Amino acid sequence: MLFQDAMSMALTDHGVDTIFGLVGDGNLFVMESFRRTPGTTYIGVANEATAVEAASGYANVTGRLGVATVTHGPALTNTVTPLIDAVKAKLPLLLLAGDTRPEDHLHAQNVPQREVVAAAGAGFVPIRTPSTLAEDIATAIHRAHVEMRPIVVNMPAHYQWAETEYLRAPSRLVDDKDVRPADHTVEAALGVIAGANRPLVLAGRGAIDPRARAAVLRFAARIGAPVGTTLKARDLFRGEQHNVGIVGTVAHEVAQSTIAAADCVIAFGASLNRYTTVGGSLSEKRRVVQVDDDRRSLGQYFAPDVGVLGDAARTADAFVKLLDEAEIKATKFASPELAAKLARTTEAPDRSNDRHVDIRTVVRRVEEAVSADRTVVTDSGRFVYHAWPGISVQDPRHFVHTANYGSIGLGMGTAIGAAVARRDHPTLLLTGDGGFMLGGLNEFNTAVRNGLDLIVMLFNDGSFGAEHIQLVNRDLDPYLSLFDWPDFGPVVDALGGRGFTVRNLGELDRALSHLPDRDRPVLIDVHIDPNLVSSAR
Repeated sequence: MLFQDAMSMALTDHGVDTIFGLVGDGNLFVMESFRRTPGTTYIGVANEATAVEAASGYANVTGRLGVATVTHGPALTNTVTPLIDAVKAKLPLLLLAGDTRPEDHLHAQNVPQREVVAAAGAGFVPIRTPSTLAEDIATAIHRAHVEMRPIVVNMPAHYQWAETEYLRAPSRLVDDKDVRPADHTVEAALGVIAGANRPLVLAGRGAIDPRARAAVLRFAARIGAPVGTTLKARDLFRGEQHNVGIVGTVAHEVAQSTIAAADCVIAFGASLNRYTTVGGSLSEKRRVVQVDDDRRSLGQYFAPDVGVLGDAARTADAFVKLLDEAEIKATKFASPELAAKLARTTEAPDRSNDRHVDIRTVVRRVEEAVSADRTVVTDSGRFVYHAWPGISVQDPRHFVHTANYGSIGLGMGTAIGAAVARRDHPTLLLTGDGGFMLGGLNEFNTAVRNGLDLIVMLFNDGSFGAEHIQLVNRDLDPYLSLFDWPDFGPVVDALGGRGFTVRNLGELDRALSHLPDRDRPVLIDVHIDPNLVSSAR
């Protein structure tokens, strides 16, 4: 058997059925073999970075291993930014990368690939010989899941036509997420919780499965606590009367006042980063109990009063059991008055005119116009401070942001992966003009070629917003941050999609009215005023 066929078998034997990539000398024949394997999908992209972004989007939405492939040298170095983003997001990814012959050190595309990968913070597994490929792939997949980060599999290009014998390597994965908390840590946490008068329960991405959600809600009800989520767990408690929504830098006013009044925070499956804690202020003047099944997350950003290594559901139920045994009464922090405040909604006044549309109004209308079972992907940029609070999803897994590394331009690739993961549902990408030009325009046709149901809302302020606001705030000319982009509508039409240009509310309504009859990817270029987009809500 040829190495290329054995590699394809090794991947499919471990459940890999979808790969995003860009082929070259180092991976061409492996991917040709994979493409011909029944039940597999190969999505070809225009830029190597997009392959990793798409694998990230796929992994985020499905909870499965995301897989990408590129060739050697410059192809691998093109993936560094999305690799770092995936490392910071703790995503299990596999990147199959070709490599030049070890002895050909003068090859134009030769680069120390292990060192490149290490600099990105990803793991590295070389295919040692053609005969060890099954074992090496099993090792890489095991490491990706256990280490929760991308693992780069290094494939010397000349192996592709080597003869080898394929011996299947069994999966080494075990279900290690059902972690029982230690009794002494549960008791220590209860000492903090029992002394709280105004507790707040916070859930992160590590507590979004149905079992954890139900257990956390039982615990919150037992202690009389309102509930909230991190950005990545958004809408987990949607519909609950004491749900304050997103906790952190994009929290709404009622949430902010509730958080400020809390004297204890009990967090499940949340790393408690600087955005959730608003620069660490969440831990000031209140006690914090942090529960997580990943030891690395406990105390990653600051030292909680008590850290509990345990599964969210098991730990929440253990808390309730001890509370009942001790006959500790619930607080009244989750009061009818708070529920009434949360039920009241206030709508910001519209600031649209005949040349620009208010971004908050756009988000409200898109929220109503696009099917509720959508997947939402956001690029990065200052527009997110207006977009994140106003857009919703039915399941936290259906929301993906690309701000883990603070890079713009990763949204389109991530949206492609998310759209492939949920082909029967629309994927809504929210992006700025700078991010779209940096990493979106070149891949819009990828969505067209693959028949993806993608709707792109492009918030176009004609600038790189973070730089624009810095210059303006210092009373400097924002010239360096401004860009006179082309009209994106006709550009998107030329790429095979359907483009609309929106400068006022009438044009916005007309564009949105076409969405129910869409038969191809759509982009709506919404012109917004750069002076009305803040760096924080």
